[in-house]
Amino acid sequence: MLLDAQAAHWFNTPMADAPSAPMPVVRFETHPSRYQHIKLSFDGPVARLALDVVEDKPLRPGYVLKQNSYDLGVDIELADAVQRLRFEHPEVRAVVVTSAQPKIFCAGANIYMLGSSTHAFKVNFCKYTNETRLSLEEACGESGQHYIAALNGVAAGGGYELALACEHIVLCDDGSSAVSFPETPLLAVLPGTGGLTRLVDKRKVRRDLADVFSTLAEGVRGKRARDWRLVDEVSPKSKFDETVLARAKAFVDATPEKKGPGVALPALEPKRWEDGGRTGADYRYVSIGINKAERLAEITILGPEGTPPASADALRKLGAEAWHLRMSRELDDALVDLRFNQPEVGLVLLRTRGDGAAVRAWDEALLSLAKDDWFAKEVLLQLKRTMKRLDLTAKSLFAIAEPESCFAGTLFEVALAADRTYAKSGETQAFVGLSSMNFGPLPMSNGLSRLATRFLAEPARVKELEGEKEFIDAEDALDKGLVTFAPDDIDWEDEVRIAIEERVSLSPDALTGMEANLRFAGPETVETKIFARLSAWQNWIFQRPNAVGDRGALTMYGRPERPEFDWRRT
Repeated sequence: MLLDAQAAHWFNTPMADAPSAPMPVVRFETHPSRYQHIKLSFDGPVARLALDVVEDKPLRPGYVLKQNSYDLGVDIELADAVQRLRFEHPEVRAVVVTSAQPKIFCAGANIYMLGSSTHAFKVNFCKYTNETRLSLEEACGESGQHYIAALNGVAAGGGYELALACEHIVLCDDGSSAVSFPETPLLAVLPGTGGLTRLVDKRKVRRDLADVFSTLAEGVRGKRARDWRLVDEVSPKSKFDETVLARAKAFVDATPEKKGPGVALPALEPKRWEDGGRTGADYRYVSIGINKAERLAEITILGPEGTPPASADALRKLGAEAWHLRMSRELDDALVDLRFNQPEVGLVLLRTRGDGAAVRAWDEALLSLAKDDWFAKEVLLQLKRTMKRLDLTAKSLFAIAEPESCFAGTLFEVALAADRTYAKSGETQAFVGLSSMNFGPLPMSNGLSRLATRFLAEPARVKELEGEKEFIDAEDALDKGLVTFAPDDIDWEDEVRIAIEERVSLSPDALTGMEANLRFAGPETVETKIFARLSAWQNWIFQRPNAVGDRGALTMYGRPERPEFDWRRT
């Protein structure tokens, strides 16, 4: 967001006069050849990611992307760049994030975009942005790609949040470059909630200084920014580029090289369809069908085909078509599509089809290779991010296990992520299976496995289950606490139907709050703080009249009149 109260002149039209336009269908796949707002360049092991946001290329009409402010379209490009750097450019060990525009690093989320968006879009936008930044942070910690924020101008609001996601921040000491969180004083909202959490939990800024900083619209510059731990170092303009390159070189020198070429990530190219009142998309391993009238979606995931790769070379030969990678990319795309393009869907039924033994064999092969091979490790990390995306999706999730299902290993994680699991028992019954993938490689945002989170009260149960090598039938799975219900042949259809009808009849607001609280069991981490607060405080503030009412600060931004507040503290 913007740096000071005079920043309205950066925009050509006030928010009230901005033309309203329906939200277009959003597609989340892109490619560097189609980037409009990001310039990605390479110099050996150092990549440069420069923000150069084109003002007249917003995701939808009605606002102008002045001063490197961003909307969802810009963030989709950023997410794609971070992903491609990890898979396609293993030679890169340091990434410099900077601006190609003078005197401005990034003004943050575009205010007029937020002011003209639905409540659901604003919340999902903040969530997606934070998931992208967590991917960037994971690249620093797990992938040997270290991000350096080179602030060659003002970094305000979401622009400073992007810098906070980087491992090292260098601020140009030129008298005008600054960092700022102006949302509270100017817009009566929070800096995406992730900003405040990273400020005190990640950078460990003192609470009193963070309080001053977060209410100081004009921001903090130079030595004070460094002394308050808001940045890591400041550099005069004459030495700024030299300082940034020196830091990048230091990261490169301290990071081992990766062996083997990068792996290209081709377009997924799902086949989208419409049939009467139903719509959907068919990928290779994932299909999704949506019934808007019933507010219901079904996602079906197919298990792997063929023999799992026995070596790193064999896995690299499969490349982006390797089952874990292809499947997780497809599921990820389907989930963000559901969030942004299908807000009326309240319940998602999760199904699988295939051979559970094949899933477990592929799991063990991937985990074995990931110990020594960077590409196998990246596949595993991608899988982890996708499963977290499932955990964080504000839809009710019911896993439906049937005789033809393959809820085993990686795909049993899908069932564990669900709010409930219905497993068919009787003459023709469902089976579930565990693999090493269920005992740590795919942690939730709380840092625990989904099994450990399920059995918080009985941690010994998890240890017992590690020895479970056989497939488990529905009734035994019920006894072991691995499924929620196991109706038999007679009751199966009615019980599942009634459960679905009941769920979609409940208040979506109440369900979002309930599910978010129940899914965040166990330890609190930076991630759970970000998303729990995002689901609560920012969700609440984005509906309050002090922010979005007729005279609220976000609504009135860019007008000569001052906002009007309800002064009662709640």
